[in-house]
Amino acid sequence: MTTASYNETNPFAVKFTGPRGVVSFILTHQPKSFDWRARNAKPHPLKRVSEESYARACESLNQIVDIGS
Repeated sequence: MTTASYNETNPFAVKFTGPRGVVSFILTHQPKSFDWRARNAKPHPLKRVSEESYARACESLNQIVDIGS
């Protein structure tokens, strides 16, 4: 995810507004970032995106690779 506003026109960026009103983008064309265990990443302090944003991100990623339903 990123808050870089130039992603507004990126067809593989799913836009959402977080709990603090910050506009962010899920970059679905970067599936390498999904393996948070391999990167030793920690959960974001603001927790999760909405179910709707998550579903849109999965639909977008599915255009690149078939992740199933």
